[in-house]
Amino acid sequence: MVERVLITPEAAAVVDSLRAKHGPLMFHQSGGCCDGSAPMCYQQGEFRTGAQDVLLGEIAGCQFFMGASQFEYWQHTQLIIDVVKGRGSGFSLEAPEGVRFLTRSRLFTDDEVDALAAEGPIEHGAA
Repeated sequence: MVERVLITPEAAAVVDSLRAKHGPLMFHQSGGCCDGSAPMCYQQGEFRTGAQDVLLGEIAGCQFFMGASQFEYWQHTQLIIDVVKGRGSGFSLEAPEGVRFLTRSRLFTDDEVDALAAEGPIEHGAA
């Protein structure tokens, strides 16, 4: 099974720290401008997903959603969630910690594209 989204060990450590403070978490990445296109970390249930969101997978025990229009653009890439020093704007839980999550990516190989196609289309809607 090809994973559409991964997380670096450094970012996973930040998630673990945030989970200890805030409880269960989730991620959402929209296609908005500015930090709206960055992965945002929320307490589970604080961001409502809907029919225009897709569940890409789970990272560090957190569901990772993406806006459907953003997914159309990124569907041929594996997302790698990382963390860097500095503060982003927005409501993501890591902002007060002096770090921000960011998305790195790489194109899927031909074999991975074939494997994803065999899995069928990704479903839209809240999970």
